[in-house]
Amino acid sequence: MQDIKNSFDAPTTVAPASYTATVNGSGVDLSNFDSNMAVFQVGAITDGTHTPKIQESDDNVTFTDVVSTDQIGTLSDLAANTNQRVGYVGIKRYVRAVVTVSGATSGGVYGATVVRGHARKKPV
Repeated sequence: MQDIKNSFDAPTTVAPASYTATVNGSGVDLSNFDSNMAVFQVGAITDGTHTPKIQESDDNVTFTDVVSTDQIGTLSDLAANTNQRVGYVGIKRYVRAVVTVSGATSGGVYGATVVRGHARKKPV
């Protein structure tokens, strides 16, 4: 069995909570890592549409949507108790998760992490 604890990291970009409005996650620095993926962990979705995506940035200030050629996999509207993940192969230093919410009164419970892998400096 190989150790991944010292080679991978999983910082939170969207804190787990109940959301009724659009949420922009915090930026995650990808420097010193050679791979990553965004993971959306979903609990109850009681109403509304919750549409996830990932965004990228050079400076952790100005973010733009990741184009499909820089994303491995696709995301669909969040569904109760159904986690989703996508990889990012672009060249920007920062990524974040975003969930656009519409039509929610009680909303949904979820969070997102960016799993950073293949660390250049170990242990992480």
